[in-house]
Amino acid sequence: MGPNGGAISMKRNTRGSARALTGLAVSATLALAGAATWSQPAISLPPSGDCAVPFPEADLVTGQPVNGLTVATGTTPDGFTGEVMGVLKDGIAPGVDMIMMRLTSSEIDRVGGIWAGMSGSPVYAEDGRLIGAVSYGLALGPSTVAGVTPYEQMDDYLAAPPLMKVKVGDRTAQKIAAGSEVSKAMASGGFEQLRMPLGVSGVGAKRLSQAKGRTWLSKNTYAAGASAAPGVGPGVESIVAGGNLGAGFSWGDITIGGVGTVTSVCGDSVVGFGHPLGFLGHTTAALMPADAIYIQEDPTLNPFKVANLSAPVGTITDDHLTGITGNLDGEPPSMKVTSTVGFESRSRTGSSNVSVEDAAAEVTFYEVFANQDRVVDAIMPGSELETWTIKGHTTAGRSFSLHLTDRYASSYDITGAAPWDIADQVYALGSLPGVTLDDVSIDASVTDDPSMYSLGDVQQYRNGHWVKASGSNPIQAKPGTQARLRVRLTSLAGDTWREVKVSVPKGTGGTQARLTLVGGYNLWGGSTPRNLDGALAHYRAQVRNDEIQVSLSIDKGPRGIEKTSVTGPSTKVVRGVKRVAVRIG
Repeated sequence: MGPNGGAISMKRNTRGSARALTGLAVSATLALAGAATWSQPAISLPPSGDCAVPFPEADLVTGQPVNGLTVATGTTPDGFTGEVMGVLKDGIAPGVDMIMMRLTSSEIDRVGGIWAGMSGSPVYAEDGRLIGAVSYGLALGPSTVAGVTPYEQMDDYLAAPPLMKVKVGDRTAQKIAAGSEVSKAMASGGFEQLRMPLGVSGVGAKRLSQAKGRTWLSKNTYAAGASAAPGVGPGVESIVAGGNLGAGFSWGDITIGGVGTVTSVCGDSVVGFGHPLGFLGHTTAALMPADAIYIQEDPTLNPFKVANLSAPVGTITDDHLTGITGNLDGEPPSMKVTSTVGFESRSRTGSSNVSVEDAAAEVTFYEVFANQDRVVDAIMPGSELETWTIKGHTTAGRSFSLHLTDRYASSYDITGAAPWDIADQVYALGSLPGVTLDDVSIDASVTDDPSMYSLGDVQQYRNGHWVKASGSNPIQAKPGTQARLRVRLTSLAGDTWREVKVSVPKGTGGTQARLTLVGGYNLWGGSTPRNLDGALAHYRAQVRNDEIQVSLSIDKGPRGIEKTSVTGPSTKVVRGVKRVAVRIG
């Protein structure tokens, strides 16, 4: 995994939500208790099930020494020390203060301050009670000054919005600057939640930058490594206070998740981060161990932890203002996304598991995208025939299955053209009330031929001959009969003809009409109905990219008459629009 910290966007809970991305700025007052003389505490590692006892925030004193635990490399927590600077009243939210501390260790000093991925690192008082979790850092650059979420609040599920940035007034900035290495100007920039963008495996940074334009795509993602297979890498034994803590929406080919730190473990219950992952409330994200590689310096923002995730060992059940909570209960229930891609002599089948339904569309998109890149191994022109099946069920116990096929072509990058439709459908179906998706499977066959058919001449069969239809020679038809037509399909590889039969309704004699032919490539699917039956019917009725929609519009009555049919699939994507006059005799 790469850099961690910051808000993520999810479909129902936070996608497109300004409050989840920026939060609300509040003016905080630094409350300082009287100074006292303290001895430097010894650093000791709590047991795996530490069942931490909270240290009362009201008992904190300026200059009070603290010690903490976090991981810079590997899985074993290292110690850091520090002292209490004061408390920002309501610094995180109304009724939730932020404890200010100045921290130090060899690694903190080396990289210039606390790092993204340190979120959740427990900070203890001298008597071993848990003060809170490192969760916030200065907004204007790396610093040893940390904002700590009080542990007393970390199991409270507040309804207030997350405040990603805390404003600091001049007087408070002066006090922070006086007690640390930061300048007043730097302190005046306020505090921000330590970054937690989502790492995405299977796709590189360039591909991530290309994946834009859908609400179901997370923002601020970065290219990361995939999760290890079960039994590979650190396991549940590494989930200890101060240890690495991964929270993922998926694992497999496509692993989407972030890395922070465990604050406390008690039995099978785990608390961490000290701030929201996505502010999702009750959730089913995967709880994952992680192996830290190193801490990357960043002189402009915060340093960040680079780590690899392991297979899930539990479930994140709650994602709230003051942190995340989960259980060490094994792999969470998930939806399977499987893709098979073939190109020339190469073929590969890959899969991903999705435990947070809001991420299903995104994982589906990246699963197809990544597998195509792996098999095609190039950005190239081409065509693709894709077949997919989406299975699910409703809360009423009804099962359903949607099976579709379509064809795609691109003169630049076929691998970037094909994944969108299936992902849009997964998003739309998964958004329906009472619908749960169980399985998505995709089968794709790619070629290096990017050619498409374009609609050309329209001809009518009359008196034993094919006659070209034009403005001066409209199609001639009789009510209650079929007009036999054909349309030329042109391509660089050569032309072909597609025969079309158009039925003319009875009682339309003496009227004018228009025949419109549209290649499936030019048709837009329209909005999806907000019930399951309507959505399934909508998708099953959509015109494929390699089909032609034929519409006969007759000027009869206030609204006229329109008869629409669809041709069978062609061997290439069909594009273009043709309109021809029809005279009904």
